[in-house]
Amino acid sequence: MTQTRAGEYSRAPHPPRSLVARLMTGALLACALSGCSQPWNNPYPAAETGQAILYSAFVERPKHLDPAQSYSENEATFNAQIYEPVVQYHYFKRPYQLIPLTAKELPKPIYLDAYGGLLPDDAPDQLVAQSVYTIRIRDDRAYQPHPALARDGQGQLLYHQMGEPQRAAVTSIYDLPQTGSRPLRAEDYVYEIKRLAHPRLHSPIFGLMAEYIVGMDAYAKRLRVEDKKIGGQGFLDLRKFDLPGAEVIDTNTYRVRVKGKYPQFVYWLAMPFFAPVPWEADSFYSQPGFAERNVSLDWYPIGTGPYYLAENNPNSRMVLRRNPHFPGERYPAEGESGDRDRGLLKDAGKTMPFIDTVVFSRERESIPYWNKFLQGWYDTSGISSDNFDQAVQSASGGDSVISEDMAKKGIRLETALSASINYVGFNMLDPVVGGSSERARKLRQALSIAIDFEENIAIFANGRGIPAMGPIAPGIWGYRDGEAGLNPLVYDWVEGKPRRKSIAEARRLLAEAGYPDGRDAATGQPLVLNFDATSRGPDDKAELDWMRKQFGKLNIQLVVRGTDYNRFQEKVRKGTAQIFEWGWNADYPDPENFLFLLYGPQSRVKSGGENSANYSNPEFDRLFEQMKNMPNGSARQAIIDRMLEIVRQDAPWIWGLHPKRYSLVHGWLGNVKPNQMARNGLKYQRLDVTAREAARAEWNAPVVWPLLAVALLSLIVFAPAWLAWRRKETAKGVAA
Repeated sequence: MTQTRAGEYSRAPHPPRSLVARLMTGALLACALSGCSQPWNNPYPAAETGQAILYSAFVERPKHLDPAQSYSENEATFNAQIYEPVVQYHYFKRPYQLIPLTAKELPKPIYLDAYGGLLPDDAPDQLVAQSVYTIRIRDDRAYQPHPALARDGQGQLLYHQMGEPQRAAVTSIYDLPQTGSRPLRAEDYVYEIKRLAHPRLHSPIFGLMAEYIVGMDAYAKRLRVEDKKIGGQGFLDLRKFDLPGAEVIDTNTYRVRVKGKYPQFVYWLAMPFFAPVPWEADSFYSQPGFAERNVSLDWYPIGTGPYYLAENNPNSRMVLRRNPHFPGERYPAEGESGDRDRGLLKDAGKTMPFIDTVVFSRERESIPYWNKFLQGWYDTSGISSDNFDQAVQSASGGDSVISEDMAKKGIRLETALSASINYVGFNMLDPVVGGSSERARKLRQALSIAIDFEENIAIFANGRGIPAMGPIAPGIWGYRDGEAGLNPLVYDWVEGKPRRKSIAEARRLLAEAGYPDGRDAATGQPLVLNFDATSRGPDDKAELDWMRKQFGKLNIQLVVRGTDYNRFQEKVRKGTAQIFEWGWNADYPDPENFLFLLYGPQSRVKSGGENSANYSNPEFDRLFEQMKNMPNGSARQAIIDRMLEIVRQDAPWIWGLHPKRYSLVHGWLGNVKPNQMARNGLKYQRLDVTAREAARAEWNAPVVWPLLAVALLSLIVFAPAWLAWRRKETAKGVAA
């Protein structure tokens, strides 16, 4: 009771809900809901629950989604799902093998002489004036829905002649309500080849293609003239100008003419550079004001592939959705030995793709990316050095296997050797380490033994790589494994595996080179060598110190000359570097793409080529010219073996390592096999959505006991005070 005025009383009001009651109520409610609700930390909309959506992440935003300009790994992640070249790489087979995609059969050239006469397939290279590829495409492909293809009831394109007010309202293609589609035609492939010469695009492969595609250089010059006539703005209609090296034969057939013999050209046909682009897209995106607002092919691609880009916010999220016009593709029925046992062929013959949507979220930091993967919010993940020991452990045989904790969560480890090489190069024009003298050769051989790349791989790459025995990477035709591929100048074959020769052998070679114990035998002066490298941060100091230690095994002093990348490139280009570190990723899976790095006419200094070591050996060069255009077979392999023997003896490189890529995959994601040449693997993959939802619920179950503990503690602390207050409020008063 409460006193109002003297002698008057009324019932006391109900005391306000206490903090204790609120905490108890919230905790009990959480307990009640935790068994049936979604995890509280779910980063995705509830509407996506249970759907066949693959969740992944990206770090660097793609710069180019225009196939004529795109040449980066992070861009291929998207472009390879959207665009369809005429050929693709077999998903499973190694060495890598081309198969038709939109082409009816694998393109095969015919050879013509200088007078247009037909030559036999084995005609000598010097007689071949042109290689002619006639490509027939399938008639079952159509473009994704896109406003560039939208037409009105009279068949006129809707959005190609918009007025300024309508254009100004367009900030993305999604602002336009109507979309359209049309069948893929051969002319679309020809149009894209012409786009490689477009004066406003700056395609990274134009220079190379101008050397091979007939008339490409002259075509580019004409386009520059025509583009100036329209002020470098608006639609430059490439259909108006013929390119002799790329011509349309009929609706489903086109022809490409290549100068001389260039059998590697068929590999270029598997790249997005040679994917189809409809002229309607070029016309649509050429409208005034669009480029300034990123309404362009670089931002909104258009393709015939299994997916299209449905959302593009490269600072946050990018979404691929199933192309409703994609007719489907049959899952492969063949693979490598062991693929069937791993369950990779159980979907043989079924129609792909199996996944409806792919959501890529941008993750700028590795720790949030890693934690979300462990919680099941991402279906795959790479492995950073910080997380390597948590994810991977060494087996008894030295191989890497998934850690026990990861295995308990059903996570598996996928590994693949990259079609690339990291090497240490000698400048063969340098008076000390270069040249073909026995003195310089033995110095290079000694260093090749002393620099222990097995140790480098173990320390700095967490074991993710294998020592290189020569320039050709694994998975490339011509690469030999095991004892047949051993570099006998650096390794011995012991108990079924290569063993690096002893440092004593390296010291012997160094002494024979005229530098006993690291000193010039003639002058007594210590041997000092220079290692040119790009400027590195504190994290890389350890590796440079390691490199000094390797040279120190031979008492050779190593001076690290750090500089920025542009200056480093200039030193290599001018031949002022002495010893340097570099690498090469394969453009296509042919040994020519690696062996040309040591071909004399490709000398960086003399011709601006890719031979950064400026190596030249007449026999090697002669064999390269013989080998480069040969079909794969025993005769070509024999020549390659001899070429490897020559460069191992001359040692223009310390062969270094072939990196190994590691990735983690949750158990609910199937049909995953890393492919270092193809990037269109999403269409093969399959999700077990039920298993994923169950794992997410288990791994992200709300932990409510802390709330209950806080509530109980609060009850213990505040209950006495509340009871005292309650007694006071309910005490009876005395009448005045």
